[in-house]
Amino acid sequence: MKLNCSLFSALLFGLFFQQTINAQGCVAIRHFSCSMGNELESNLLGKGDFQVGMNYRYFKSFRHFKGTEEEPDRVSNNTEVINYSHSWDFSLNYGLTDRLYAGITIPTVLNERSSLYEHGREERHKTFSRGLADIRLGVGYWLFDPVDHVNGNLALGLGLKLPTGNYNATDVFYNVGPEGSPQVRPVDQSIQPGDGGFGFTADFQFYQAISTNLFVYGGGFYLFNPKETNGIRTFRETLSPILENESVMSVPDQFALRIGLGYSLSQNFSASLGARFEGVPVEDVLGGSGGFRRPGNVLSIDPGISYMKNNFSINLNVPVAVRRNRPQSVTDLETQIATGEPRNGDAAFADYLINLGISYRIGGGKSISEIEPESNLQFD
Repeated sequence: MKLNCSLFSALLFGLFFQQTINAQGCVAIRHFSCSMGNELESNLLGKGDFQVGMNYRYFKSFRHFKGTEEEPDRVSNNTEVINYSHSWDFSLNYGLTDRLYAGITIPTVLNERSSLYEHGREERHKTFSRGLADIRLGVGYWLFDPVDHVNGNLALGLGLKLPTGNYNATDVFYNVGPEGSPQVRPVDQSIQPGDGGFGFTADFQFYQAISTNLFVYGGGFYLFNPKETNGIRTFRETLSPILENESVMSVPDQFALRIGLGYSLSQNFSASLGARFEGVPVEDVLGGSGGFRRPGNVLSIDPGISYMKNNFSINLNVPVAVRRNRPQSVTDLETQIATGEPRNGDAAFADYLINLGISYRIGGGKSISEIEPESNLQFD
């Protein structure tokens, strides 16, 4: 069966551009996308092609979990922590050859956090952070020639994360200073724009056509953060003496995986349905894992729709959480051993997040949409 090339290429570009792997809106997981900006973008760029893009993400996290068990009393008692997160990733990708591509992502964030426990446990107050986050640079390579392998391909990539974001953003905390006075302190780790460490990423992405308008896609990344802590005080030790080992912030790894199906609805519209699994591990692959972190992971169902016309595309995805887990951290286990009492901290998660992506391609060479339908587009 012959593949409709224009439909397939529209589906690829429309679906993959927007698919930055972002955290599902969990206090445990800070905003992050891979080095190529929209990490699961197809990146099928001809030599000399540019692609500029913007990806907006929003979530509200408020449901508390210990392990996989929700703590509904936090909401009913009005003691939940609420994070509102807005982020904008501005990306530029460039086709060095028809198979080798490079990119830069410049992220910005605007965060709001509302809590009781950070303000003397008597009054609910808000803290804020905003500004530039950690810039990412990366390169990727398609293992097969996109001209001869339109029906499927696999790309591998490497990236670098720079500590450009402020990891010591501060705000006013109430009822915590001398005699209950306000005090300026670093905001919570979950809303810090940066993490304070140099990191590097490894990523992959693939697609494979199944029929004329249907294909399977997938990919993922792992962020390696070798630095153990960034030296920024959390003030958690002021809440309880047993939290002394959580007095400084950790610089944690992060990971994400996605897989799903895409389908072309028309010449310009396509839809997708997939699953994503993402999170912060309990321990880092490289370097120490001390300091305060909220490890966590989220499994989500990820529906999406996209529109593409000529070189312009716009995409909307709304991942919905189906399983949330806040496992025991390294410091939790240390405290449990020291006190002989069970210890597992909690984290607040969102029910869903909103991802909206816009991209525009500036052609400098031959792109996939220009490949003739007769060029090796037969299914076996």
